[in-house]
Amino acid sequence: MAHSATLAGGLCCRSSPAKSSSPRARRPSSPSSTSLSSPFSAAHSSLSSSHSRCFGDAVQVRPSRPGGGRAVKVRCSAGRPLKVMISGAPASGKGTQCELIVKKYGLVHISTGDLLRAEVSAVSEIGKKAREYMENGLLVPDEIVTEMVVSRLSREDVKEKGWLLDGYPRSPAQAESLERLRVRPDIYIVLEVPDEILIDRCVGRRMDPVTGKIYHVKNFPPETEEIKARLITRADDTQEKVKSRLETYKRNTESIVSTYLDVLNKIDGNYGREIVFREIDTLLQQIQPDSGEDSTQGLMKSTCTDRVQKFSSSCVVTGVE
Repeated sequence: MAHSATLAGGLCCRSSPAKSSSPRARRPSSPSSTSLSSPFSAAHSSLSSSHSRCFGDAVQVRPSRPGGGRAVKVRCSAGRPLKVMISGAPASGKGTQCELIVKKYGLVHISTGDLLRAEVSAVSEIGKKAREYMENGLLVPDEIVTEMVVSRLSREDVKEKGWLLDGYPRSPAQAESLERLRVRPDIYIVLEVPDEILIDRCVGRRMDPVTGKIYHVKNFPPETEEIKARLITRADDTQEKVKSRLETYKRNTESIVSTYLDVLNKIDGNYGREIVFREIDTLLQQIQPDSGEDSTQGLMKSTCTDRVQKFSSSCVVTGVE
């Protein structure tokens, strides 16, 4: 079931000269479905039976030299969109990188914390179940969290845009549930930052209760004395609690990393946000899921443009129709 990510270059690009017929683009095949029992059957059926949406851009090219012949069109088609998992310890910069990924690639950001709050607020059936545990200070069981995640993955916006699964799965049981449901990423990104740096980031972190903006006493101080005077420290940003959270994160990550070894990519997160994102962006642009699996629109366009430029030394791109 596992499939590894390969370098970009597998996108289907075809040229259509004026008097010749081009071969028909092959549509990616849909994943085979498996029979599953409640509570995931409906959502899984929607996930497995949804066919990839092929799309294309017609790129007009013209001869770069006079008399170089008639113009041709190069059509590019791609399959389903990108699927990304990202993991990182507290204060690793994961939230910032998620924002940058979503901004560039348009993926649907899925965070279990956000989902839980949304389901509880909506008083949905899943939300009611989760609330009982949360109100009693208990962890929400894996099956409820997975049901919630799979339900979100089955929605149309996710099928169309692709997904960015933030900090999930966190346990072998959660990973196994996703594997059974054939929910698998094209890439699993892990942000790595030394413990001492993470502890410093957390302990020095301050929040503005008025705006919700996060500052750091050394790395990102507040703009004015007025803001500085009202900053507060989060209750879980003490050194003891941060160390405990780091140990929990390490245990969780080590327990599931073997499931995603074939798509695992570790990134050094001990750099500025732009540098870290540049590394992530390079990886995402190189991904072309094998066997007709998912790809992203942004990747399709950039790769197809490269293909057009390589199509002929006498052709240049003039625009997109």
